[in-house]
Amino acid sequence: MHRRATVPARVNIIGEHTDYAGGLALPFAIDNHLVLDAVSRDEGYSGDTTVVNLWQAAGGWPADLKVSSSIPIGKGMSSSAALCLAVVLCARGDIEPLDACKEAQQIEHSILKNPCGLLDQMAMMYAKEGFSTLINFSDNTVDYIAIPEDWVFKLVDSNVHRTLASTPYHKENDVRDAHVIEENNRVTNALSASAEELGNLLNQSHCSLQKLGVSLATIDAQVESLQATKGVLGARMMGGGFGGMILALVNNPDILPDTPCVVSSGPAFVEEILDL
Repeated sequence: MHRRATVPARVNIIGEHTDYAGGLALPFAIDNHLVLDAVSRDEGYSGDTTVVNLWQAAGGWPADLKVSSSIPIGKGMSSSAALCLAVVLCARGDIEPLDACKEAQQIEHSILKNPCGLLDQMAMMYAKEGFSTLINFSDNTVDYIAIPEDWVFKLVDSNVHRTLASTPYHKENDVRDAHVIEENNRVTNALSASAEELGNLLNQSHCSLQKLGVSLATIDAQVESLQATKGVLGARMMGGGFGGMILALVNNPDILPDTPCVVSSGPAFVEEILDL
């Protein structure tokens, strides 16, 4: 047997640090992918040690495991979630999408020691080309929102590398609760926002993430510089925090010319490969 799982990276427009609080998020998948090939063998496993450990935790069969990926590591684009989801999809084959997300989350917790929510897995599993995915984590339901043509996104590398299980943040419950409430409102407002209005929401989101304690001074300085750049409508840190990519919304593709636009792609999938 030879299974191949292809899993996209994700960009989260807005709705950060809300998934484990039953909140809302608005991500989409992009055209950077991790591919896992699992080829059965008589006994044992071969491949990267971490991949083998994840494979065994997912109940995978004896296999040769090979990973290739265009998803940058440590950039807040969920390379670890992509790997865990690919492992589950190859190991299980016909698993239901939400079950795949939950199992991928579980092995990321147990093997990679990364206490993630379900944002990344669901963003990858439920993606739809041309659309963002509105995820409601109170019941893990999804809806699709067409991405307007004037929502032009670019990812700017902060050059601050983020590691798994980064330094945890410790904020009072009222700070965390206020962030979730306000961030949920920003997600709701984004659904009907103009590009200019969405830019303001991104700026507000970054300020809230600063208060939450997941940003860094060097990230804040870069975000402020982008926000002050002509043609940039808004910018914020993206992902769990402590490094990675900065999401910028621009009023045309020529803004930040050295940075390509990011557009939405399709979902994660698994296929049976026939080796002839």
